Amino acid sequence: MNLNSIVTEADETGPILIIPYMWIGDFVRGHTVVRVLKERWPNRPVDILTTSLCAPLLDYMPGVRAGIVWNLPRSRLALLQQWRLAALLRERRYQTCLIMPRTWKSAIAPALAGIPERVGFVGEFRFGLVNRWRWGEKALPRLIDKKAALALPDGAPRPSEWPVPQLRVPPQEVERWRQANGVGTGPAVALAPGSVGSGKRWPYYGEAARLLAAQGVDVWVVGGPGEKDLANEIVAAGGSKVRDLTGTDLRNGVLALAAAQVAISNDSGLMHVAAALGTPTMGIFGPTSPYHWAPLNGLAATIQTKTHVPCQPCHRPICRMNDHRCMRDIPATEVAEIAGRVLAEVGARAAR
Repeated sequence: MNLNSIVTEADETGPILIIPYMWIGDFVRGHTVVRVLKERWPNRPVDILTTSLCAPLLDYMPGVRAGIVWNLPRSRLALLQQWRLAALLRERRYQTCLIMPRTWKSAIAPALAGIPERVGFVGEFRFGLVNRWRWGEKALPRLIDKKAALALPDGAPRPSEWPVPQLRVPPQEVERWRQANGVGTGPAVALAPGSVGSGKRWPYYGEAARLLAAQGVDVWVVGGPGEKDLANEIVAAGGSKVRDLTGTDLRNGVLALAAAQVAISNDSGLMHVAAALGTPTMGIFGPTSPYHWAPLNGLAATIQTKTHVPCQPCHRPICRMNDHRCMRDIPATEVAEIAGRVLAEVGARAAR
């Protein structure tokens, strides 16, 4: 690429729309695409289509100009809603749309809106809906690579290391959250025991909470309303230093994970939120592969059973073999001991 082409790209201002996957973890990991785009086109505004659930994350994603909140149903095409969404996209005059999902449904509104450049991977016979194809998705080992590859120009080599997603929470916002929830600044561990599918849920969070609380550590249970009963069980097992901070607002979970010194989570959306925040993150993996889904930051670690489980990884939401040994064989003592070591390292760094 010569200097003239670089200058031309730097001067481009046509807005870009990203249509990401709408699961929390995939949504967070998709921030890599924003970083790639802004490095290449610093003056092109980048907007993201989002659901109400994921919308709070956009406030902490550097490089995103705005979010378009639009709750399309998962189980049907909803053509009337697609038409209305297309009208909104047309008003915003997007020049490029990056479509991460490989579904026909995800490409309808951009095509109806007449966005000139609609980039996506081949999938579900989307000919005519997507007009700039990306191939070789299955050759990319990690989902983060698949998403970032969409943002590369035709023929561009893939970098050896992709930029990782980043969420940045202002310190004053964390301080306001602390005051509103009555939590101090002492060592705290956030537990995220939820997941999509029971197979990914580690069963010993209550015991781990008790062991950590016995060390004088504050323990916060974070998650959505679906984790309320589980949070109550963990609080009952852990004692007075364990608090239920689950709720309906994802922002509350983001701030708790930003305030904590360590996060312990199943392979879930909140694990990726914690990693993107830069919080030291321990991801507990059973039926899924950390090769594909490990938390992406330099302070993250993954924990798996040391016993041989022949069906692992099965990637099934519900265990159908070996009585969930891939999770049951990870003892709470091991998790609490690793968390204690990480807390000590965090404290030592803070004291320097």
